[in-house]
Amino acid sequence: MASTPQLYGLVLAGGKSTRMGSDKGLLTYHDVPQQEYLYQLLGELCDDVFLSIRDEQTNTIPAGFKTIIDQNEYRGPFNGILSAHKAYPDVAWLVLACDLPLIDLETLKHLVENRNPKQGATSFATKESKLPEPLITIWEPSGLQEAIQHMQTAESSCPRKFLINSDTKLVFPERDEALYNANYIEDYKYAKSKIV
Repeated sequence: MASTPQLYGLVLAGGKSTRMGSDKGLLTYHDVPQQEYLYQLLGELCDDVFLSIRDEQTNTIPAGFKTIIDQNEYRGPFNGILSAHKAYPDVAWLVLACDLPLIDLETLKHLVENRNPKQGATSFATKESKLPEPLITIWEPSGLQEAIQHMQTAESSCPRKFLINSDTKLVFPERDEALYNANYIEDYKYAKSKIV
């Protein structure tokens, strides 16, 4: 019987944040840059943690943070996720986008406790949409292998579409708002107002 793969954490911090107008990973919601906050949260739950970054960000990352540089073999969010899979192909990845200001440790624990390593992925979904949130998902090695095959032939690089058509376990958070996604400056202000 195969053992459960180790769980590593990955903060996707390599986006260009064009809609926000400034680097979303460096926005501060919780006294430290968001990418560092999420890195610390994942450190509570995962065997190891990395920031997924672009090559030109290397010199901007503080000492003590492990990084995986995008290999630019795939489009969209799969670029960072599959770069991590290439570096450590035998582990599962709990992937977090850096634009999730209301995510907290209890919510992430709920996802980890409901992980099913026999399925390709365990993904959060809101009760409202019931659609997988690929950037708040545990991706198993088998699921990422399937994603590589998918990317070789698919026209779409959308990870949500991939998860919808794959063996994905959906997990619902206690509060949908924990998955709130902040892409614009108005979203940032709203999220800040919710954090006391």
